[in-house]
Amino acid sequence: MTVAVERPEGTGTDAPDPPPRTARRPGRPLVVAAILVLWLLLFAVLRGRHTLSLAAADLTDLHRWFNDVNDSIGADRNSNPLFLYFFNEIRLVIDTLVTFVQELISQPRAGRPVPQIGWLGVVGLTGYVSWAVGNWRVALLAVAGFTFLGLQGLWQESMDTLALTVSAVLVALLLAIPLGVWAGLSDRVHRIVTPFLDFMQTMPTFVYLAPLTLFFLIGPASATIATLIYAAPPAIRITAHAIRSVPTTTVEAADSLGATRRQTLTKVLLPMSARTVVMGVNQTIMAALAMVTVAALIDAPGLGKTVVQALQSLDVGTAFNAGLAIVVMAIVLDRVTTAASARQEAARHAHGHTAAWRRPLLGAGAAVTAVLVYLSHTYVWAAEFPGEGGVGSAISRGADTVTTWAQDHLSGLTNAFRDALTTGLLNPFQTLLTDSPWWLVGAALVALGAVLGGRRAGVTTAVCVGLLVGTGLWSDSMTTLASTVVATVLVMVLGIVLGVWMGRSALVDRLLRPTLDAAQVMPPFVYLVPFLALFGATRFTAIVAAVVYAAPVAVKIVADGVRNVPAATVEAATSAGCTTWQIVTKVQLPMARSALTLATNQGLIYVLSMVVVGGLVGAGALGYDVVAGFSQGQLYGKGLAAGLAIVLLGVMFDRITQAAARRTSA
Repeated sequence: MTVAVERPEGTGTDAPDPPPRTARRPGRPLVVAAILVLWLLLFAVLRGRHTLSLAAADLTDLHRWFNDVNDSIGADRNSNPLFLYFFNEIRLVIDTLVTFVQELISQPRAGRPVPQIGWLGVVGLTGYVSWAVGNWRVALLAVAGFTFLGLQGLWQESMDTLALTVSAVLVALLLAIPLGVWAGLSDRVHRIVTPFLDFMQTMPTFVYLAPLTLFFLIGPASATIATLIYAAPPAIRITAHAIRSVPTTTVEAADSLGATRRQTLTKVLLPMSARTVVMGVNQTIMAALAMVTVAALIDAPGLGKTVVQALQSLDVGTAFNAGLAIVVMAIVLDRVTTAASARQEAARHAHGHTAAWRRPLLGAGAAVTAVLVYLSHTYVWAAEFPGEGGVGSAISRGADTVTTWAQDHLSGLTNAFRDALTTGLLNPFQTLLTDSPWWLVGAALVALGAVLGGRRAGVTTAVCVGLLVGTGLWSDSMTTLASTVVATVLVMVLGIVLGVWMGRSALVDRLLRPTLDAAQVMPPFVYLVPFLALFGATRFTAIVAAVVYAAPVAVKIVADGVRNVPAATVEAATSAGCTTWQIVTKVQLPMARSALTLATNQGLIYVLSMVVVGGLVGAGALGYDVVAGFSQGQLYGKGLAAGLAIVLLGVMFDRITQAAARRTSA
């Protein structure tokens, strides 16, 4: 018996079957929301269990083992061959270099009450070098800036900072530029060094200090070694990029003319990449200056030590005066190296008569500079900066007066802002992280990493979570994580608002970009001072300072992303009747997703670095653990473990956000 199948009306016998329906996979935002909801539900049930909390004075077996290693190294330092013939020799060479530069410009030498070159000679040399590599405007800025350092009463401290910076930069460039050239010429070397550079630039400045003191002791030598390690990656990366950016047609033309490999390098590649290499030198100098100030925590002399001591005693006036000196030095060094980069480009197009009139002037300037150096070497009045720093005293008193006024008149507003953000956002999120079972937080982080960054990011997150548990500082790590995430959210709010404004308006870009560039020049210590005056020594101070420190880079990345959206697309949306709000939210921001993700990546790294530095002003958690490890011998192991935890957080953030950026742009 056959059964007739009735076909739907209007279809022929030869009509194709409808395509099978496929279930749509839920989007990433929906999966992220589901993970967060499940986390909250389990938190409500399991709150307070398996939190792995550790009291401030308690140590784990790992911390004690680190202490034992430190004690063992200290006992064997003068007998172990590895130290006798390697670490101690490196320390001796660096210490000799630093001592030489200090005795040259900052510290009295044996038999002399003053350095070899006094203030007049240093100012003269600074002006002449700035003019020689830059222009007369930069030379005037350099002379005025260095003179101002003396008027502040901080001449010797400034010269100590300059001596350590110069020493670290010299050694860093001796190593970095050849390695950068090698990485630019060899694909294999480039592939090998890139992960190391990524890792080194992810690590906050604090992290370099503890392990280096283990091998090189506390003092200027360790500070210089830490500084050169931190400052070398930008020079390596930018030099390699400069070599690789030279057009291949130019290199092929040199090869076709019979140039050897050495001739191609010295006559083609290096001259054509000189400007970019000088930009790398600029970034190395800025990184070195930032690190030298932080290295005051391991007894590096200079302005950083003045700032640290003032922050620890809550002396806002002294901290502001020293912080201003750091800013002045940073601006001078940045402008000089930027002008040198511009001159390298101009020299390629210069005419012969320009060099002809410049050479005699440079010779005359060299003669005048030699006279100033001789006077500063011979006479006390030219060696010791005159006066007693009246300008610095006035600046300190003014800062104290402004601080007192702000605390008396603005405390209601600042406290309300602080309490609202702390109570409404920071405390609940920190509670979620620190009061959830550690395995629940770890599972949520791994799941979020896998969803946002992919399988590899999830595996990296799982490894980092496991190692964080192993450090014994899970609770402190979660506290730091909470502050970092909250600060990053605020950074991205500022970054999107100001970045979109800059990206849509050329006038706003011209007005804001110089301020953002100047803000990126300042070392992180400087940001703590004004917010210490406004908010006191609290974790909120570190968060606000971190937001201000990280916002410039996020704003610039977002602005560039919005600006790169094709004008034709924006014009099409405008002609379709879209409002400005619709164009921004439906066109420009969605098309700039990769820039937003990159801005989040950089914001996270900058924020983490600053939140940790905030341990000096009451931020607590991992930053406090690191600082306590330097100041209290029995907590050294805990401080070293805290540094490791900071690295793990940085690696976890970096891997997830970089993978998310790649997936977004794909």
